[in-house]
Amino acid sequence: MDYFDFKNGELYCEDCRVLDIEKEVGTPFYLYSAKTLERHFKAYEDALHGIPHLVCFAVKANSNLAVLRFLGELGAGADIVSGGELFRALKAGISPSRIVYSGVGKTGEEIKEALNSGVLMFNVESTGELEKIGEVSRTIGKAAPISFRVNPDVDPKTHPYISTGLEENKFGLPVDEARRAYEYASRNEEFLIRGISCHIGSQLTEVSPFVDALKRVLSLVDELEKKGIKIEYLDMGGGLGIKYDNESPPLPEEYVKALKTTIGSRDLKLILEPGRSICGNAGILVTKVLYKKKTPKKAFLVVDAAMNDLARPSLYKAFHEIVPVVEQDAKMSTFDVVGPICETGDFFARSRSLPEVNPGDLLAIRSAGAYGFTMSSNYNSRPRVAEVMVYGDKFKVVRRRETFDDLIRGETFFHE
Repeated sequence: MDYFDFKNGELYCEDCRVLDIEKEVGTPFYLYSAKTLERHFKAYEDALHGIPHLVCFAVKANSNLAVLRFLGELGAGADIVSGGELFRALKAGISPSRIVYSGVGKTGEEIKEALNSGVLMFNVESTGELEKIGEVSRTIGKAAPISFRVNPDVDPKTHPYISTGLEENKFGLPVDEARRAYEYASRNEEFLIRGISCHIGSQLTEVSPFVDALKRVLSLVDELEKKGIKIEYLDMGGGLGIKYDNESPPLPEEYVKALKTTIGSRDLKLILEPGRSICGNAGILVTKVLYKKKTPKKAFLVVDAAMNDLARPSLYKAFHEIVPVVEQDAKMSTFDVVGPICETGDFFARSRSLPEVNPGDLLAIRSAGAYGFTMSSNYNSRPRVAEVMVYGDKFKVVRRRETFDDLIRGETFFHE
């Protein structure tokens, strides 16, 4: 459920009229509902009640400082994959003791910064990374808290670009290699073994792949326990899907119940790292129709947002519902909804049935709160759009629209 609703034929975000926000902000802009973020985060917290746990929001899904601060105040930690995300999480006030550092390509400088900051643990993804962490640990004289990310070779049944738990993917260690890595780390004082990690992909709409992966991870946990290697944290990552179109993803309650049943009586603290399922349906991208164009074979709605603002349709052929901000009684027609960028792949929808809107009308691209602004760019020298957050009947620009001066910040001429 989200808090984007039509009232008297006009789209509202909570108690704010989208048309009023557009008059002040202009288009395009991302619009986030704080109450939706709160509702979705609390769905995890309620499901996990009575279980030792930590919910670490996946910063890569939406890294806006206002979003991170809001979730942090609700009790969220952070799942990060870069030094920049560590910087953002700390700036947002999230305690480093609630930050888990994942990702396959941590640099020595990033490891040093995270170790000095006091993150909860590194999810180690290769033996080469383990060596680098050990090197940094010895240099600064501080033991590194670690967890190994295990690749369980489980098919998550999702888009191949966001599948992460198969042997062919770049993520994690195969079970046998992870076993050897744990044994090695247990013999070296520069490492402090904290947990075990597993993340098999994103936008999963079934519980069974999570359970299959968990069973394989728990087998290793039991084996390590017998060798005297104690695992404190079980990090199952994120990946729970949302409804974009006709999907029926499980609710957090169903997901957590399956995990709890599988874990049984083992003494483990559960870490979950949801991103999309918290913020995906908490955001929309508002754009203005610039032109209607018809060819002998196609009809197009040309809008002022583009693939640089929301890459998912172009990158994954992903579906996003598109609705007029003001409900229309006009007849329905079939359009391609496209942006101004000089790429045929610059589209938000193809052959989509929509009302006969006109230039100047606003459209809302729904379910855009995750992997929207975070994946945006300045392609075609387009300034990135504004981000706005609503809580109740108040809204605030939480990231201003970039200017042309922002586009060239840091650039210089060769002969100067």
